[in-house]
Amino acid sequence: MRFQVWKTLLVFFIVSFGIVFFLPNIFPPDPSVQITTSSVNDGFSDEFLNNLEENINRSGLNSKSFEKNEKSILIRTNSYQDQLELKDYLQDELNENFIVALNLAANTPNWLKSLNAKPMKLGLDLRGGVNFLMEVDTNLLIETKLESAAAVLRNNLREERIKTDLFKLSSKEIQVVLRNENSAEDLEEIISEIGSLDIELKEPLTYSLSFSSEEIEETIDYAVLQNLTTLRNRVNELGVSEPVVQREGEKRISVQLPGIQDTAEAKKIIGKTANLEFRLEAKDNALASRTDNFLYRGIQTRLDKKIIISGDRVSDASVGFDENGFPQVNISLDSDGGAQMHRATRNNVGTRMAVLFVEKKSSAGQEGGVVSVENYYEKRVISLATIQSALANQFRITGLDSPAEASELALLLRAGALAAPMNFVEEGTIGPSLGADNIELGINSLILGLSLVLIFMIFYYKVFGFLANLAVVLNLILIASIMSILSATLTLPGIAGIVLTIGMAVDANVLIFSRIREELKRNVKPLEAISSGYDRAFITIVDANLTTLIVALILYIVGTGPVQGFAITLSVGILTSMFTAILFTRMLVFFIYGKRKNLEKIWI
Repeated sequence: MRFQVWKTLLVFFIVSFGIVFFLPNIFPPDPSVQITTSSVNDGFSDEFLNNLEENINRSGLNSKSFEKNEKSILIRTNSYQDQLELKDYLQDELNENFIVALNLAANTPNWLKSLNAKPMKLGLDLRGGVNFLMEVDTNLLIETKLESAAAVLRNNLREERIKTDLFKLSSKEIQVVLRNENSAEDLEEIISEIGSLDIELKEPLTYSLSFSSEEIEETIDYAVLQNLTTLRNRVNELGVSEPVVQREGEKRISVQLPGIQDTAEAKKIIGKTANLEFRLEAKDNALASRTDNFLYRGIQTRLDKKIIISGDRVSDASVGFDENGFPQVNISLDSDGGAQMHRATRNNVGTRMAVLFVEKKSSAGQEGGVVSVENYYEKRVISLATIQSALANQFRITGLDSPAEASELALLLRAGALAAPMNFVEEGTIGPSLGADNIELGINSLILGLSLVLIFMIFYYKVFGFLANLAVVLNLILIASIMSILSATLTLPGIAGIVLTIGMAVDANVLIFSRIREELKRNVKPLEAISSGYDRAFITIVDANLTTLIVALILYIVGTGPVQGFAITLSVGILTSMFTAILFTRMLVFFIYGKRKNLEKIWI
């Protein structure tokens, strides 16, 4: 019986690697509360931390430790209940300039951190938290895009001195009526230059303009992807640990915030289904139909309806101070945004430019016993500053009243605006106690399944059964370590996948051991029977696991959320069980029996 040296080294390497990256899972994180400031430049003083610690101790709340980082304070607690009570207390005590968020503080030793070893992430069903399903308002998105295209068309027609009447027929269609039939070719050429509009001649001199289905699909796809990025930025900016923000279907986004129990608070964090608009102040002779009126600091302000750029073009924003010590916000745009901003501002130096905060809200009403909910948009000017020179990719907003106002504006810009407004179509809360119950049930099912398998294998296959049991335990360690390395999230269906894997892990060994028994019944010598058993069972094991692996991959591709979690753990479990059943147990058998030349009997 032979077992090559390189295989031995490979097994030792994989086992060592797996154990090291499994270790962080035996140091569970502490429930904690994190405090940050809404200003990116403010930190915390030692005096603030000491006063905070004294107040918390005086209030009788339980806390484990206080940690001051560069721009945040982390307070560890002993339980999730202490964590919630402490969060409520801090929210009441601290003013609105502080952001209080639930967190999970890592306990991983530094030497493991230096290897980038982390514990497995737990899903919402195991840890508790809130989840939202949000949907892009595609009607408003297309309507806004159509209005923007109409504004460009109107300007181009004016520059070419082509007289037309432009009407909005619906949220997806505009109508252009030509006053002079000799300008038909010029009109079609101008429309074709805009590029994204389909033109249809309805009547003589009357054209209908709308977006093609391909253009609408591309617009929605871009908006969803941009909103994904924005929502991730918002969640990360506000210190929620290990959130899940992912696309679901054509126009929906799922947001999961583990550890958050207050739905209203969570909505406050991510629910600013808002957008930003940069607009020029209207000229005195501007038509009323092309302007909007807003109140800014108590004064009526007229703004052009035409939007220069939206907030999705802002790539960065930070607070700074000018040469006179007044606060300002430094803004960076992407390349397209910079080009659009330059075109709009090069001929408007001295004009004021406004930043509008557009937020979608709902109001409930009751009429005739029927409750109805109406959505509406609230727009307010958050900045109105004079253009000092033609703006490009980078510029600054001055004229701000205070550093706090500058911090708020920078935070809104940096966190990003949604490319399109979104609606909450579903929301749910899973309490920490339910998550703890799920973990307990999952672990109990795992222990029960594992115990039965271990007892059966030792009873039926004796020494070889004991070796198979070592392989099963190693299999669990390898699954956990790979899940940790991949940063995969463990959910309740994921635990089901692991339990299923335990049964499948011994399947391979059962096949091998049965082959060995058959060889022994044919009076083949023990060492030859062992080699023959492993060699003959190999192809069968690979075939059986390969088909299951293909099914798991299909589940992952077509499934979402929990189904994908099940598919991941099943796939990882199949690969690790093949390694432990074929290579690991064979190495152990070789160490026990491989060098006995006159071996007469084996316990199987």
